Amino acid sequence: MTDSTGNRPETPSWAYTFGRMVLAPVARALYRPQVEGKDLIPREGPVIFASNHLSFIDSIAIPIAAAPRPVHFLAKAEYFTGAGLKGWLSRTFFTAVGATPVERGVGQAAMDALDQQKRILHSGAAIALHPEGTRSRDGRLYKGRTGVAYLALETGAPVVPIGLIGTDKVMPVGQKLPSLRERVTVRFGAPLDLAHHGPATSGRARRGATDEIMAAIHALSGQELAGVYNELPAQSTVEKIKRALPHERR
Repeated sequence: MTDSTGNRPETPSWAYTFGRMVLAPVARALYRPQVEGKDLIPREGPVIFASNHLSFIDSIAIPIAAAPRPVHFLAKAEYFTGAGLKGWLSRTFFTAVGATPVERGVGQAAMDALDQQKRILHSGAAIALHPEGTRSRDGRLYKGRTGVAYLALETGAPVVPIGLIGTDKVMPVGQKLPSLRERVTVRFGAPLDLAHHGPATSGRARRGATDEIMAAIHALSGQELAGVYNELPAQSTVEKIKRALPHERR
């Protein structure tokens, strides 16, 4: 089956099939996630899941909670290029949970990542993204970057906001293995149609759509608002100047 653009979703690999058939049920049995609002997830067609970001396991919790709807997310290309048994295990695991390799960076690398996500959406599939960009180390909800809104406005895909609760307790930043003592709550919100903000080419439209997405995530997660972008301290004078100037974080 193809979508309106003539694109056909890729055939799932054996690793992804294994992940959906075996790993996902095991993870659900071990962690007993509390899932709310699952009936709000569109059953077909392109959709963007946008959530807060507290832990490495966020991108695993979302596909498990959204099942049987397949969900794809981007992961560092290094996870797929390792050698030997360790490299094979890493590559197999990330493929099994629906990850797609991407080169991280700015400029052309960032544009390539957006194009990759657009291709997935045009195929009628679902993707998961974190508008904050990186994990919150203090539990607060940071200001959203506009890449998610750009994809939604460019492709017409609805955005399903998600509030993740407890993933930072299951696997805090820096911890290598998840705890079995904590439980995770995954709250899905009603799909957002962001077209009323304007075209993807408009910076004001992207900012307005991003703010609407983050407000929906905040209502679901209940986190304290940070009011700033989640960024590491500037390492140079040039970087400090660039951050002081008004510009759009994508």
